[in-house]
Amino acid sequence: MREDLYGEQVKELRLKMGMTQSEVAQALDVTPGYISNVENGRTAMSLRILIYYAKLMGISLDSLVGQLEPEYQATAIDRDILNEISKLDDAAKKKLLQTLKIWNDNE
Repeated sequence: MREDLYGEQVKELRLKMGMTQSEVAQALDVTPGYISNVENGRTAMSLRILIYYAKLMGISLDSLVGQLEPEYQATAIDRDILNEISKLDDAAKKKLLQTLKIWNDNE
């Protein structure tokens, strides 16, 4: 993965949350310079920081990695779908299944 693209995506997530580099740094217990270095492609986040960053952004680590690493994206999407389905009651799951079957038959 290109480091500059990775940094751009990390920055984009931060901006979507309306957070400053300083706020993210404080929440992750790192320096604002570290966040700047990540966003500018000069360094990559450790796994520990990625886990906390995903939590801070309100997304799963799978989703974050899927956004940062295109080769992992399909797996991340599958996990996001399964996560959302797990929140549904049985009646909604049945409706979703029927919808998916109709959708697949039309393709």
